Amino acid sequence: MPTPVGIVGFRGYSGAELALILERHPQVEPVLLEHRDAEVRPQPIGHPGPLRQKFSAESVRDAGLAVVFLATPPEVSMELTPPLLAAGTKVIDLSGAFRLGTVENYRRWYKEPHQQPELLAEAVYGLPEFYRSQIPGARLVSNPGCYPTAANLAIRPLVESGVVVREAGMICDAKSGVSGSGRKPSLKTSFCEVADNFSVYSVFNHRHVPEVLRTSGLHEGELSFTAQLLPIDRGILETIYFRTRGVGSADDLLEIYQKTYANEPFVRLYPAGQAPDLRAVTRTNFCDIGVYFDASDGRAVVVCVIDNLVKGAAGQAVQNMNLLLGFPETTGLLQRTA
Repeated sequence: MPTPVGIVGFRGYSGAELALILERHPQVEPVLLEHRDAEVRPQPIGHPGPLRQKFSAESVRDAGLAVVFLATPPEVSMELTPPLLAAGTKVIDLSGAFRLGTVENYRRWYKEPHQQPELLAEAVYGLPEFYRSQIPGARLVSNPGCYPTAANLAIRPLVESGVVVREAGMICDAKSGVSGSGRKPSLKTSFCEVADNFSVYSVFNHRHVPEVLRTSGLHEGELSFTAQLLPIDRGILETIYFRTRGVGSADDLLEIYQKTYANEPFVRLYPAGQAPDLRAVTRTNFCDIGVYFDASDGRAVVVCVIDNLVKGAAGQAVQNMNLLLGFPETTGLLQRTA
């Protein structure tokens, strides 16, 4: 029998992507949990989709949901997580509610107090490539943000290896499709503002910066992160610039990644001097990385791409669910979502 799992927030872009992946997952049965009244999207005739039911701790308990995904704003995740944990279900939260580790960090970057400090301290950061051993025994997994997923997969192996001249700083030039801003309408993400345009936002104060710092090992003064909005629906491409020490060629950098990700099913490396593009990862759970190196002065460039709705959100959440429930980690994730 398939294991029942729930999704709260299935009408948003990440939640809808999650429902799509879970519908084809061979070992789970998704249940769409209606948390708040909202418009109901049309359903094709003869294709009812996942079961829908009203959200409550009692309904979760009665349905025997092993995991509930929260594709909700941070304040809603903080409201719903305690009763879900009390009902005996595990929680995978796709918001920023539990990512930053301390209430001080949360207050600084989210500009408001955290309502569940004990759970903030308990939550496991769900980036499997670095925290896999902590995930299976967790009650609460905080799914990483999309920008930090790409940035940390690209940066952390370099910092750990000691090849980065940290005092020279690292630049992370990050570009994302519009779905990264969520489904809630805003002027900045409206069609007339985005089409045939390219813009920067949240300079020096993007909420994802502390996630990059926390996992990569960099200090704030060592990282310049800039987010930019591409006139496309999905995808993230990050170009990372830095100076090196003890590096003789691009192959030296590639070897660092090869050692780190030799057994990782969702990280793909390109030959030295070649870079991935967004189409390579669209609607997949892969993270693709390419490296360049100038031997004359030790400059290096790393290009990293992911689909912000899959590896940057829903796909990674399913990766975490597979680890929590003891399924093979790649289950349901080795084909494109559409």
